[in-house]
Amino acid sequence: MAGCWSKRGCTDEMQAACPHAIDPAEKCPAECYYGKCGNDTNKATGDPALIFDPDIDRSAAAKQQCVYCEFFLTRGPRLVERELP
Repeated sequence: MAGCWSKRGCTDEMQAACPHAIDPAEKCPAECYYGKCGNDTNKATGDPALIFDPDIDRSAAAKQQCVYCEFFLTRGPRLVERELP
């Protein structure tokens, strides 16, 4: 997979601050302009029960902001699903 910075033409300064420049498997940081979610289903939540739910597989989130998204937190993968054979 090509780095997102190579597709989007990020400057050297942007690449230096981006975790993808070090490890492409890292989540898109929330402060990155290109890391914003354009899905209609995106809705940030402040519900502590969702934010701190220990059963959510947060490693499946592609972007840092997904871990605060109500849609991802209610419909995303669960750790128990990942552990099944």
